[in-house]
Amino acid sequence: MKIRKKPSETLNETPAAVIVTLAVLRWTLLLFYLVVALFPLVWLGISAFKTNFEIETSPFALPAVWQFGNFVSAVSISGLPRFFLNSIGVALLATACNLMVTSMGSFVIAREKFALRKPLFTIITAGVLVPIVSFMVPYYTLIMRLGLYDTLLALIITYAAINIPVSTFLISSFMTTIPRELEDSAEIDGCSFVQRYWKIIMPLSRSGLVTAGTFSFIYCWNEFIYALLLTSSRSSRTVQLAIRFFTSQFRTDYAGMFAAIVLTMIPTVAVYIFFHDKIISGLTAGAVKG
Repeated sequence: MKIRKKPSETLNETPAAVIVTLAVLRWTLLLFYLVVALFPLVWLGISAFKTNFEIETSPFALPAVWQFGNFVSAVSISGLPRFFLNSIGVALLATACNLMVTSMGSFVIAREKFALRKPLFTIITAGVLVPIVSFMVPYYTLIMRLGLYDTLLALIITYAAINIPVSTFLISSFMTTIPRELEDSAEIDGCSFVQRYWKIIMPLSRSGLVTAGTFSFIYCWNEFIYALLLTSSRSSRTVQLAIRFFTSQFRTDYAGMFAAIVLTMIPTVAVYIFFHDKIISGLTAGAVKG
């Protein structure tokens, strides 16, 4: 009778040279991916301190003199403070509206039982597969008919609607992991439908809400196409459109443009760093238990 060896015993019999080789290959592959991911960011950060001549003649060399004045010029030329305020307001309000709507919808889909629950969830989340540019004409037509063209409210409504499929998928996946016994106990104690949503499910879904809210905020901050489509005046445009002011028909101010791009990256990076623990826990909880 042949005795089958345990995996641990087989691993112990593996030659040390093979284990070392596999470890070297694994770390080499990880370092390669790390370099590929970080190289554009590092190059952008260094280029922001160069002159236009250095960027065009020696794009991969370090600057002879670090030009900190590029950031001052970027702020003064393009009027970044006004665009920053517009983007922050739009991103925060759109994210708040998105979370309010999707949390209520996800609560019904994840916690209530009715006939059209699964088809409704499929239809909503299927919006993730539809290219965003395909909604340009419908959104533009609706915004024009509502009389909201060239207003920040138009961007808030549009961004909140665009992120509904992703937020619904994330929040509902997290809500399904909450034990149903908690709601049953709350019902026995006299909690209504609204109280179960507001006092039981919402506090326990904090990680899922933070995950969906972070993705929504980053999208709203980085979005360019709809901001260009639905606005026309400087007073209602967002920070991503400010980068266009560094490019003209005959000349491009690369130094100022790169400095402006670095400044616009700071809020999204800061949001992710601040909430990365909750983002990871929200994604893993929804993926493993859902």
